Amino acid sequence: MSANGSRMKKLLGETAVYGLSSIVGRFLNWMLVPVYTRVLTQTSDYGIVTNLYGWTALMLVILTYGMETGFFRFINKNPDPKKVYGTILTSLAATSSLFVLAVALFLKPISAAMGYAGYKEFVMMLAVIVAMDAFTAIPFANLRHQQRAFRFAGIKLGSIAINIGLNLFFLLAAPWLSKNGFSAVNLIWSPGLEIRYVFVSNVVSSLFALLALSPDFLFKWSFDSKLMREIFRYSFPILLFGIAGIFNQTADKILFPYLFSDPVEANSQLGIYGACFKITVVMVMSLQAFRYAYEPFAFRYKKGDDTSIYVDVMHYFLLFSLFTFLGITFYLDIFKHLIGSAYFAGLAIVPIVMLGELFFGIYSNLSIWYKLTDRTKWGSYFSFAACIITVLIIVLFVPKFGFMACAWASFFSNFVVMTASYFIGQKYFPIAYRVKSGAFYFALAMILWAAASFVPVEGKILSLAFKTLLLMVFAAVVILKEPLLRGLIVTVRKRISGAK
Repeated sequence: MSANGSRMKKLLGETAVYGLSSIVGRFLNWMLVPVYTRVLTQTSDYGIVTNLYGWTALMLVILTYGMETGFFRFINKNPDPKKVYGTILTSLAATSSLFVLAVALFLKPISAAMGYAGYKEFVMMLAVIVAMDAFTAIPFANLRHQQRAFRFAGIKLGSIAINIGLNLFFLLAAPWLSKNGFSAVNLIWSPGLEIRYVFVSNVVSSLFALLALSPDFLFKWSFDSKLMREIFRYSFPILLFGIAGIFNQTADKILFPYLFSDPVEANSQLGIYGACFKITVVMVMSLQAFRYAYEPFAFRYKKGDDTSIYVDVMHYFLLFSLFTFLGITFYLDIFKHLIGSAYFAGLAIVPIVMLGELFFGIYSNLSIWYKLTDRTKWGSYFSFAACIITVLIIVLFVPKFGFMACAWASFFSNFVVMTASYFIGQKYFPIAYRVKSGAFYFALAMILWAAASFVPVEGKILSLAFKTLLLMVFAAVVILKEPLLRGLIVTVRKRISGAK
């Protein structure tokens, strides 16, 4: 097996394990959407959940301030890895604690500014969740660095299982028990507080992760201020583009309530958009699992001018993402039942958002050029550009076109930064990506998607059969044109035959 083949095999192995916690875990969380969209009585209730978790994602990036990437950069170049780990962990412990204290002291004005003066407890719980998740980001990163993927996955899955279990208990089991005479459940549950229990479940699950990682805190803590300044100088641009990047992804959810005079209408539209957005989460989960494995992998396998591994990774990432896009959009009539029928009005956003996520995934692959060359300021430029495009489209068009403007904002902003990063990256860190081949597969996928969308086929069964045929056409073309995939299929067949 070639060197690149061996490295690809290792990356795929690590991605598979991280995917167990990311893809499978988030898929299980994804399965809560049918519960939320049926238990929460109004679409506006789910809009509140969507909005507050948008704020949570933004604050998590701010409180980790680029330390994950900084950790991977310095843990591989510093002769004392424990010092790097201890310095960053001490810094995060201090900032996370100060954040919780500040929110507690100014809870009333903060809640009012967010539009939740009557829901201060939600804001406080989210502050605690963000603080715990920010602090545990580095212990989780350290597990990735040590290639302890199974411990990483175990803790992540345990936390997710607790979150799901508590959600199911508070939203489904407790009401049933109370209705059927099990009055003891009323000691910990009250009707009409469904949104609160969503956040209570998250607090407990984040606390579990913190406690499960506690053995990783049992070492002689140290803080090197000089080292921290070096790490922060490297990470500060990452913090800036991280803020811009996450705001680019959450601006729709955060800004929505401020763009309508009627807050109920705003939350109702946001609830529909947020529920339909969840259908696209398969693409998002795949990107996250890949990123978990790829970032430490990329730093670990930088070998002079040899960039062939990045070419292969990009190519097969694109193929997998296009297959995922076709699979979700072709079978949208099935996936739509994951959400309540009251939310079907937003299904038109799904293909647009998924393409936007595909562009973002390609951009994430391309970003390796400025991370490996220490030109992280470019990440800030790209992220701020994407953020400006997103905010402008949302502010200008959401009042007139509603949530559809949010979907197109994601599409255009991610396309622009993807294109810009490719051309600028070729100047500073040239990588001979298989552009023509990638463009061919993208065009093929779009033609097949258009055929599935616009060719009239009578009957649901025949329509699904037609779309399945189109998906098989895409898979067949890929296999015929890709020797590595053909070889993999032959190997699998031989092993199956040998097992028999």
